Amino acid sequence: MTHKEDIQNAVNVMKQGGVILYPTDTVWGIGCDATNAEAVAKVYKMKQRDDSKAMICLVDSDVRLQRYVRNVPEVAWQLMEYAEKPTTVILDNAVNLAQNLIAEDGSIAIRITHEEFSKELCFRFQKPIVSTSVNVSGEPAAQNFRDIAPEFIEAADYVCFTRRQEHKPHTPSSIIKIKEDGEVTIIRK
Repeated sequence: MTHKEDIQNAVNVMKQGGVILYPTDTVWGIGCDATNAEAVAKVYKMKQRDDSKAMICLVDSDVRLQRYVRNVPEVAWQLMEYAEKPTTVILDNAVNLAQNLIAEDGSIAIRITHEEFSKELCFRFQKPIVSTSVNVSGEPAAQNFRDIAPEFIEAADYVCFTRRQEHKPHTPSSIIKIKEDGEVTIIRK
């Protein structure tokens, strides 16, 4: 299967409300259309996670990010530009996303991916994609495809082929909460 076919298959599944497993700029992720509440609910169920705990979503560009957050503080742009590793920002005033993905305080955890596969996947899908680690909530994240528990592979509607053979260490993103007034809190280094 070609890289292009793999992405097209994943996009088609997400357009139909399905859930995918895919390699990201960090660990392997469970993904779905971040604007589809039913698909987001499936991801919470797979992770055995309380839906009051928000999940991260990925976008491919600054422009796309601005469609889903009402006002992005300047400090957020600076942090994302100069970060040396994948950095998720939690921003206030999320819009145009599934309600069950937005935290109770109206914020969203979002990251612009620069990794080739996930960036193209987001670009082709034309919407944010949920990107939560493949694991039961509280358990270690699947760094590589071979670390994914069989029950997740069975529960997914599509499992990407790209990077399945890879075996190297991957770590979750840094997470930084940035309030609308520019106040910065580091959640995870």
